[in-house]
Amino acid sequence: MAIRLNITMDDEIYAKLKKEVPPKRLSAFISSAVRAKLHPDTKSLDAAYRAARKERWRNQLEDGWKSTEVEGWPE
Repeated sequence: MAIRLNITMDDEIYAKLKKEVPPKRLSAFISSAVRAKLHPDTKSLDAAYRAARKERWRNQLEDGWKSTEVEGWPE
């Protein structure tokens, strides 16, 4: 069962929501965000981690740190 709420938020956050989220999806977006913040489920976290691993900039960042992982350690 859905419950209707009146909420208050900063103007800046509301402007970002209006810009990024389609009008008919705002309630679903907010529900999803609250659900994720309260109890992130394993499926969602795994999917997010898998998606992050595919991001090119993360791989480039990781490559830059590889030399520090073994430097100075005996082999």
